[in-house]
Amino acid sequence: MKLTVLVDNNTLIDRYLYGEPGLSFLIEDEETKLLFDLGYSEAFLLNANKMGINLRDINYIVLSHSHLDHTWGLPHLIRYITESKIEGLEVKRSKLLTHPDTFVSRSLDEYDEVGSFLSKDRLAKHFNLELSKEPVWINDRLVFLGEIDRNNNFEAKEPIGKVINNGVVEDDYVIEDSAMAYKTDEGLIIITGCSHSGICNIIEKAFEVTGEDKIRDIIGGFHLQSPSEKQLQGTIDYMKKIEPDMVHACHCTDLKSKIALADVVNIKEIGSGSIINY
Repeated sequence: MKLTVLVDNNTLIDRYLYGEPGLSFLIEDEETKLLFDLGYSEAFLLNANKMGINLRDINYIVLSHSHLDHTWGLPHLIRYITESKIEGLEVKRSKLLTHPDTFVSRSLDEYDEVGSFLSKDRLAKHFNLELSKEPVWINDRLVFLGEIDRNNNFEAKEPIGKVINNGVVEDDYVIEDSAMAYKTDEGLIIITGCSHSGICNIIEKAFEVTGEDKIRDIIGGFHLQSPSEKQLQGTIDYMKKIEPDMVHACHCTDLKSKIALADVVNIKEIGSGSIINY
């Protein structure tokens, strides 16, 4: 599997690519060409163009969750697809895979909408939708984990704004937050968006779904932004126990948390333009 970071909060020295508070990965594995999250803007498209990457032949789009820094690239992708068709270029119709609650409206304080701009009905005009709470195997090695069980006592305990579902306003625990796992001969690759469901909960779900118990790499956001001491210590203790070979913590992982994690795991540099081959 080849994973390319199309956009991240961080950029790399001497790589003249865009960064933004968002996340988008390109995953390529045999016949699978997959976009995991689309960031906040068109930055993922601009970076792909700079790197000579064609995004007209994507066969899967996977959204980790609803938030603007992962879904607001969708209108830009639709424009890119539509303009490509107008120019007579061949465009593959992609399958869009995510949790059923990804397109429910969400608000945060004075911000009226922090979820997807586009409804599932509008998206169905452009993509083949597959909405699932259950794990979905994309190929023999790559799996979307579905809804994540929240079993530990230190993660996913605080709501983020409100969710409006069937006219009812409730605290939003980002129940749709999911991730992916990829099986290698050296262990699992865990691929996350923001880990609102908890990075440790996600890993436990990946162990359950794949039957594996060894971690080769964890790449993505850990949702460790000024975390409570309980959450940070719980995460450190868990990482010490599972002993991943390496960790590419990015996006929503602050410097203090990375430094703390570096005491127990092998933290690797990552940013827009990073390419990792497994």
